[in-house]
Amino acid sequence: MTNAMAHSRGRRNPADGRAPVRRAAATVGVIFLVIGVLGFIPGITTHYSDLYWAGHNSEAKLLGLFQVSVLHNIVHLLFGVAGLVLARTISGARTFLVGGGAIYLVLWLYGLVVDQHSTANFVPFNGADNWLHLLLGVGMIALGLLTTRGANRR
Repeated sequence: MTNAMAHSRGRRNPADGRAPVRRAAATVGVIFLVIGVLGFIPGITTHYSDLYWAGHNSEAKLLGLFQVSVLHNIVHLLFGVAGLVLARTISGARTFLVGGGAIYLVLWLYGLVVDQHSTANFVPFNGADNWLHLLLGVGMIALGLLTTRGANRR
């Protein structure tokens, strides 16, 4: 029989021995890895022949919606690796979620300010990317804070 307190936020889950924040960071990391890989698959990425290294001229779109480039896909892969590496500790997982969320909020603001057809849009971003960045930023920060509320961080 498990103790009811074992499931409270920030505590280890007896089923897998990992704190909720570590599971959340690892899950987000895996999602980023999958998205990064999918960005290189023709068919899942439409206009694949228009996939460029970087810049607003890359017309490739992940799922026909999110503008991507090789650089954009690599950034997703790196975020995924960072999530998995940092998920090894509670403090690392929280840092990944809150810090990564803050980065995505900055990217959202950047995407709103920068002209999508200028060279400053080097990653590149489109309107769908911008709103996804807002959701990712808020969601990652919320996960990082809510899954460690009241926990002993180590």
